[in-house]
Order: sequence, then structure tokens, then C-alpha cells
Amino acid sequence: MVNADLIRGLGIPDRREAAADALVALGADGVEGLVREVMDQESPVDRRPIAAVLGRIGDAGFDGLLRGLASATDERSRKQIGFVFSHLGAAALDRYTTALSHPLPLVRYEAVRGIQHCGEAGRSAAAAVLTLLGDPDPKVARQAQDALVLQGPHVIPPLQRIRERGPGRQRARALTVLAELGGEPVLSRTDVAAIERLIRVKLLEDRPEPLWACWNHWIAVPSGDQAGIMRTLGLTDPRPVTFALGNDIVDSDGHGCDTDDHTGYERVFVTPELDGWTLVLGAWCDPCGKERSEDVLRLCAELSARYGGAQAYYYGGQGDGSAWLVAEHGTVVRRYCETGEGDDELLTLGDPLPYERARRAELGLHPDWDAARESQDDEDEWRWTAHDLAPDVARSFGVSPLDISADTPSRGTGVVALTPYGVAHGVPAGAHRI
Repeated sequence: MVNADLIRGLGIPDRREAAADALVALGADGVEGLVREVMDQESPVDRRPIAAVLGRIGDAGFDGLLRGLASATDERSRKQIGFVFSHLGAAALDRYTTALSHPLPLVRYEAVRGIQHCGEAGRSAAAAVLTLLGDPDPKVARQAQDALVLQGPHVIPPLQRIRERGPGRQRARALTVLAELGGEPVLSRTDVAAIERLIRVKLLEDRPEPLWACWNHWIAVPSGDQAGIMRTLGLTDPRPVTFALGNDIVDSDGHGCDTDDHTGYERVFVTPELDGWTLVLGAWCDPCGKERSEDVLRLCAELSARYGGAQAYYYGGQGDGSAWLVAEHGTVVRRYCETGEGDDELLTLGDPLPYERARRAELGLHPDWDAARESQDDEDEWRWTAHDLAPDVARSFGVSPLDISADTPSRGTGVVALTPYGVAHGVPAGAHRI
């Protein structure tokens, strides 16, 4: 029986190293007590040093955790022991690979996670993980899919072979992984044609739905001239998409902003006519970011010269602020930002909009204001309000992408189009909801 104080020593920084060495020296005799500690929901010991000790013990540690994982009777215990089981390190790679064929789905799932945590060494287990793309348990199959995405481009050739030759149960998730890793360039012509055919079928019954992302950027034009708006903006290569697909692409690209390969500015979703308006959505439409603000200002002025008006908005859906830009008949009449950045005020142009004045009056503030003359309390109250105001400003003009629904009058088909960035640099890979 292992002394409980020895195990608890793993949770004390100045005793951890000595306790770990003593437990490793016990070998198989110490495993049962360590596994019991892992499953103890009241244990104060972090699971990571326990995982490190069991990993150093080797096969006996692996087998003890495997027995514990198979016998766990509640969700919390399964999560606790699963965490330790999957963090034994690269020394357990061969055992993880063998466990991929275990009869219990939970063991297969945690074995895939263990291979993920082996880092570069886990690449050698790719062939075994591929077989689980067709696992009868959807949670296991999804974990295998995610693990293969993390493995990187070296799994593309075997995935392409699965798409060509099967097994059939692996083909659907193989397509998803290929799309995530390489996008259209790594898909066969047959697969691309099948995807395009599915989109055409879905479009027959497609209806507007709310367009929402973590970071929302859009341009709104009071016209249904989708083709003319795209020409004015310099957008090319439009491809028909459903509302779900267009929104998913915009949201995904926004999360991928500022990576080594892509900026998030490569493509936009251009809606069909929605109750007399066309919306262009994507980070490329940002009216307040350093990279895009001046170009968006120019483009909105050009759109308004042709269509009478144009607006650009930013709304951070996680409390990240608001911005709006309004142009009329070729002139920008207002730009305002409240994002918490120090240079927000430098972007302010024009006089407050009627909606801004009305909102300030509702708050008991003077409709026209000068920050230099306002009290600090009044200034803070306005800034807190303006932080979330972009959707309301958009509604005051007639349309907000957050409010679109199946009842919104719609005419035409939405498209995803390339911006000049996309033409120059290509678009991010990814699998998206159609």
C-alpha cells in the first residue's frame, strides 16, 4: 500500500521531485494508489504530476489507468482518469496505438487524445488513427478527425486514397479532413463537383437566416444590384452559397485573422437582395481597423455616389465594441468608433447621427456633445452605451444582419467572392457548414 502522504507530496512544490522519484521506484506497486488518487474527486493533487509519474512507471502505469478508465462509473471520474491516461507522453505511443482497437469507445477516444499529446512522435500513428474515421461511435470518429487535422499535410495522400477507394465508412470524414488541411486544391474534381451540386440543391430551399460571427464586419448598400456592388468593390470570382455556408466562411475566416498564411481579408459573403438591401460581410469590411479603415471609407463613398448611400459597421459579439461609418451621395457624413482602443477618437468624422442624438437624449445626456466639456461620468456612460450600439445604428437605417430571418424578403442568391487580398494570396483551407 502506498503511503498517502507520499502521493500528496506531488502537490507540494518543494517535495514534488522527491515524491515523484520515490513513487517511480515503487513501480507497479505504486500504481493502484496513484490511480485511486486520480479518481478521488476530493484530491488536492494536480493530475499532471501524477500523469508524469505513471508515464515514467511505464506499462504498469498504462495498464492501471486502462483498468481505471474501463471501470469508471460516472462522468467526472471518466474525465479525470481520461485526462491522465491521455497525458502519459510519447513513451506510451505504442500502447496508445494498440488501444485504438479496444472494444470500449471511451478507451479508443482517449487513446486518440493520447496520440495527439505525443506531438511530433504521434505522426507515426496516423495510419492507425485513419481507421477510426469510420468508427461506429461518432464521438470517437470526430476525435480521430480532429487529431488528423492537427497532424498536418502529411496525411493528405492517404486521405485522398480513402476518397478514391474507400473504405466507404471512412470517406465522409476523410473529405472533411482534406478540406480542413488543404481546401479545394487537394480535393478531386469529382469531390468539388459533388460539393457544388449539393450547394445547388440546398439553394432551392434556402431562406435568409441571422448572420452572426464573433467579430461582425459588414457593408450595407440600399440596392439589390449585387453585381454592380461587387464591381465597385473590386470583388471577383463569385460562387453561389447558402446563408449558412456564407456565414460559416465569414466566421471561420475571422477566427483565422493574422495567421502566417492569411489575414482574414481574402473573401466576403455578399447576400442576395434583402428587403431592398445588399450586405457584404467579412473582416475586409472593417471600418475601424488600422489595415482597412481608410480603404473602407473610400469604398463606401464610392458606393454612396452610385447608390445614394452606404454604411460600414463593426460589432464585437463578445463585448469587443462597435463602429459605424455612414456615407451619402459620395461623401462620408459620419464615422465613430468605441472599441476600447486608445486611438478610437482619431477616427471620428462628422456630426452625430440623428439616432446617436436620440439615444443620448434617452440617457439624459445632451444630444450634441463635446468630450472636452462633458463630465467624466457622462462620457463614461456614453462610451459604455456606444460600445454595443452598432446593430441599433444599422437598424435605424433599415437593416442589420443580426435581425435577418426566414421572413425577410429576399431576391437572388448569395455568393462568396474574392477580395484583392484573396486574388493575391489565395483563401484559407477549411470545412464549412453548407
